[in-house]
Amino acid sequence: MENLKLLKIRRSVRNFQNKSIPQGELEEIVDAARFAPTARNVQPWEFVVVTDKNTLNHLAQAAENGRFIAQAAACIVVFSIDTKYFLEDGSAATCNILLAATALGIGSCWVAGDKKSYCQEVTDLLNAPKDMKLISLIALGYPEEKNAFKAVVKKELRDLIHWEKF
Repeated sequence: MENLKLLKIRRSVRNFQNKSIPQGELEEIVDAARFAPTARNVQPWEFVVVTDKNTLNHLAQAAENGRFIAQAAACIVVFSIDTKYFLEDGSAATCNILLAATALGIGSCWVAGDKKSYCQEVTDLLNAPKDMKLISLIALGYPEEKNAFKAVVKKELRDLIHWEKF
């Protein structure tokens, strides 16, 4: 898929088919995440791939804006060691996950993690080290909607771009 087109058709998907994602594709998605830009090449991220329905249900209950995780085929949970740029690095990895999923025809939706009330609960549920920072939970699954990957309506470029000064 053409890279610029991929950027334009990626969108949040919250309704998924009852169909599992092959492990190889999940590994490919996480592999794309590790190539994200990272300050000073620290690469502070680690990823937990959850496919167990019971654990997906627990994540959905913990994350108040992520109830749809319960219907997802998988959830990739992004953690980071506590570095100066942990949030930027983890967010870049999260973006790569979203784009890689789209490239494979898999729907995704980013649920915030950092500073949320459920950080400790998710950390405990997934047995993550206590010093890791929760960055995001990314629900993954094959979209229920037939034409889920189409250009989305965005603000016009002319309304957002400034040259030389604001």
